[in-house]
Parts: sequence; C-alpha cells; structure tokens
Amino acid sequence: MNTLRAIWNSPDLRKRILYTLALLTVFRVLAHIPMPGVDLAAIRAFFSQYALFGLLNLFTGGSMENFSIVLMGVGPYITASIIFQLLIIIIPRLEELQKEGESGRERINQYTRLLTVPLSFLQGYSTLILLKNQGIIGGFTPIELFTILITITGGTMLLVWIGELISENGIGNGMSLLITLGVLAGIPSSLSQTFQIADQTGFVSIGIFILIALFVTVSIVFVNEGERQIPITYARRVRGNQASGGVATFLPLKVIMAGVVPIIFALSMMIFPPVAAQFLKTVQTPWVQTAAQQVIDLFANNTFYGIAYFFLVIIFTFFYTSIVFQPEQVAENIQKQGGFVPGLRPGRETSEYLSKVLNRVTFFGSLFLAAIAVLPFVVQSLTQIQTLVLGGTGILIVVSVILETMRQIRAQLTTRRYEF
Repeated sequence: MNTLRAIWNSPDLRKRILYTLALLTVFRVLAHIPMPGVDLAAIRAFFSQYALFGLLNLFTGGSMENFSIVLMGVGPYITASIIFQLLIIIIPRLEELQKEGESGRERINQYTRLLTVPLSFLQGYSTLILLKNQGIIGGFTPIELFTILITITGGTMLLVWIGELISENGIGNGMSLLITLGVLAGIPSSLSQTFQIADQTGFVSIGIFILIALFVTVSIVFVNEGERQIPITYARRVRGNQASGGVATFLPLKVIMAGVVPIIFALSMMIFPPVAAQFLKTVQTPWVQTAAQQVIDLFANNTFYGIAYFFLVIIFTFFYTSIVFQPEQVAENIQKQGGFVPGLRPGRETSEYLSKVLNRVTFFGSLFLAAIAVLPFVVQSLTQIQTLVLGGTGILIVVSVILETMRQIRAQLTTRRYEF
C-alpha cells in the first residue's frame, strides 16, 4: 500500500501509468471491432481446434479469432524485428549502424517499421487464403480483398505506433504489454467455459490445474530471474594525481537470455508445413493432395508435434543466444576497459571461459523453455480439460513483462526519492 500511495502521489509517474492504461484500453477496443461478412463462431471454433493456430492467436492478443481490424496484432513487427536481428549479424553495414549508438538504433528501428508494412500485407493475405480454404470465409472481389488487406496493414501499424507511444511516454515496453494484455484478456472466457463443464470433468481436475499453474508461475519467476555472475576486476589506473579503476564487479549471464524468441522461432517453423499443406490440398494433382494430407495429419498428431516442438525450441535457444551474446566481443570489450576475470588471461582465454559457462547455462535454460512450450499437452493429458489450456508460453510472457514493468516503476520511484 505504501508503494501504491507513493506511485499515486508522484504526478509524473501517475500520468505515465494512466497514459499507458488509456492506450491499452484503445487496443482492446480495436481488438473487438470485427470486419464484416465473417462467421465469428466458425473462426473461433477453428482456432480452438488447432493448437498451433491457437498459439498464433495468442500472440495477436485474440485479434485473429475476432477477425478484427487489427487482425495480425503486432506479429508482423515482431517478425521484422527478428529478421533485422539476424541481418545485423550477416550484413556489416547494419552491425556498424548498431554500434553508432542511439542514432544508429533509431535508423534500424525505422527500417524495421518499413519492413513491417509488406509483412503485414503478406501475412494478412496468407491468413485470408487459409481461412478461405477451410470454408470459414467466402470469396472476395479484388477491391474487397485489397480493402481488407489495407485495413489489416493499417491496424498493425496503428498498434506499432501505440506500442511505441507507451514505450516513450508510458511505463514498460509497449509491444510486450500489448501481447501480455491479449494473453490476459483470454483468461475470463476460458474460466467461464471451464466452470460450465465442471460437472463433467470434476473439480479435482480443476484443482490439479490450479496447482500446476501456481507451480509453473513460481518456476518461471525463479528461472527468469536466475543468472550466473562472472566476477570482473578492473585494474587501478593512476593519471597524475587522480586514480581510477580498481573496481570489482560481475558480468551477469541470465539463464533465459533469449527470452521467448526461441519459442516464436520454433512456432513459425511448426506452423509453416501445415499451412503450406493447406494450400497444396487445393492442387488438382492427386499425389500432391495425398502428400499434403499426410503432412496435415502428421502435424495434427500431438505426440509428433510435442517432440518436434521440444527439440526445435532447444536448437533455437542456442542459436539466438549465440546472436545476442558473443563471448569474443564481450571479452574484447572487457580487455579494452582494463578489466579481467580473476585467474584468467584477457582475450582468448577469457572468451573460451565465457563460452563454456554460457553453454552450460543455456543448456538448462533451453530445457526449461522447451518444457514450457509443450506444457499445454501435458496438462491436458493430466486434467482432461480442453477449455482451459495452461499456456506455458503465455505465462512466461506475462511473468517476464510484469517483472520488467515492476523494475521500471521501482526505478522511477527511486529516482524521485533521490530528488527529494
């Protein structure tokens, strides 16, 4: 209560929080404005039937099952961001831009926004074709199709703008908050459906579900905050009558350094084959239709899906961690700043040590992320509850964003206490 009172008594912080809440409210209103001429009941049944597309709907904040004017959510922007993170490693010019500081990062952000436009158009078109092939929506005239795609693209760019406004003038990361709110918005309807069938499943199953949810939440908080601290010592320097350095600090290596990006990568890889197969089913060649149906049936098998998803998350965790943390570059920066790891020589020996420790930490983090990704299937088999899926990915997103937002609020409060 003292913290809440301190937040409310700070005019600037109170303004930031109310500003954030207002923009999040606008997002939820937009997510419930459907485009005309669509059977919403059929769309929701489709997304509830396929776990892959249900998880994709989760990342759009429920906009896909509502077929709203913000159909794709901020998904295309996230895809564009991932593409540029990969391109920075490949293209030297982009790597130089990133090292230029704030101006360079702003140019990369601008490129990301520009790439979001064609990606929104392309992903929106693919979604419409998929729903059409399933018989959920009818055909469109060229003008109607172009109008819908322009609306979808405009809705995505509007959400990107709202997210950036929250990041600049509000509290927390705007894009993450939009996704988190979408995850939380789906909980009340799931709870309502679950309690309606409680007589069939039994309250024991619901109790097991609640216990598992609490355990998973605590585990995610524990692992998400976990880090390996590498001690760093900076040599003491004497310049004239002034001495500097001689400071002992540490380099934190987080257990889940890659965040939820490996899960998004793996999800994209798992979605592509069945989506492509849905397109190929309409081909007139018999053997192509047969092969496409076999691919669809294979990915509809929960056992195959769970095993493939599990290993893909592990692979992409190592891949993305190697992108965001490069031991050679970190060791070089430590050496340039006059620092060293006690007992190790600066340079190559330090780099090899960091790589060794990073691989050990990442291995545990990858197993944890993979377990979180396949958690819904385990929970469904234990509780037999199909209406309330314990999305480990959703919990991971919510927990991570809430912890980060809390840290920002504490930082704001601390700054204001020091001012007084």
